Amino acid sequence: MRRALVTGVTGQDGSYLAELLLGKGYEVWGLVRRSSGAGAARLAHLAPDQRARLRLVEGDMTDPSSLRKAVREARPDEVYNLAAQSHVRVSFDLPEHTAAVTGLGALHLLEALREGGHRPRYYQASSSEQFGRAREAPQRESTPFAPCSPYAVAKVFAHETTVSYREAYGLHASTGILFNHESPRRGEAFVTRKITRAAARIRRGLQRELLLGDLDARRDWGFAGDYVDAMWRMLQQDAPGDYVVATGVTHSVRDVLDRAFGRVGLDWSHHVQLDPRFRRPVEVAALVGDATKARAALGWAPTVDFAGLIDMMVDHDLALADAEARGGTPPPPAPEPA
Repeated sequence: MRRALVTGVTGQDGSYLAELLLGKGYEVWGLVRRSSGAGAARLAHLAPDQRARLRLVEGDMTDPSSLRKAVREARPDEVYNLAAQSHVRVSFDLPEHTAAVTGLGALHLLEALREGGHRPRYYQASSSEQFGRAREAPQRESTPFAPCSPYAVAKVFAHETTVSYREAYGLHASTGILFNHESPRRGEAFVTRKITRAAARIRRGLQRELLLGDLDARRDWGFAGDYVDAMWRMLQQDAPGDYVVATGVTHSVRDVLDRAFGRVGLDWSHHVQLDPRFRRPVEVAALVGDATKARAALGWAPTVDFAGLIDMMVDHDLALADAEARGGTPPPPAPEPA
């Protein structure tokens, strides 16, 4: 039975990856912080036989000793580093925390692997935000990085550190430069889920308006379940490498609004208000990826298109809104700027 250590296991990607690995017969060790227990709800649906092969171990990306301990206990065949402070807007408010978790955290984990003498295959979650105001479109593995946020800068550090350890120490270390990927498990502070959640709640009379920032930003949006499959495929290759994972198609925030509110029979223009608090200090207008290498080398391709993704999220959030209405649950507090 192969073992995998997954940091960020209670997040969107971590939960989908754990589900994938357990389905393939792995024993999964998930690194969790004490304060992240609530996120374990994303793993609550696992079948009893899968839960028996899922072990949660406490650790913190800012605490090297806890990472060394986790590696010693798990002795994994594969390590997937998904832990991060991953909200771009929040990274402007918490730049030092973002750098410590997202950037230095990867270094701490790689050092734990190097010092421990255990040589599992390693995956680093890189981000399309590293391209920032990209010099070419679409963006591919050779496109220069031009980060525009503390989050993106921290991700570039983690990415380049992974490449450096691969070259210096011979680690089987791969990076996946993942473009935006969403799902019903996406955090509600992220724009796609913020929109689908609001559309459902407004349809059910639980909310009146939705505050947003830039409606013209364009992103390459895919399904998180597809993207974790690409992660796994990277670590099954004979040689490590760097891969862009993307659909190659962009849509604007307006397109998300059109699809989500259309799904519930509403005109979003009657409910959406622009609020400058929700704009980033530096905006990235558009990002779109070229996943030619991943398609050819990994045999990977997305299975869910944009319309299917947004419909999936809206339908999930309608069920949540229905449960909220039946139970009389009070509406959530107003979201922080995102």
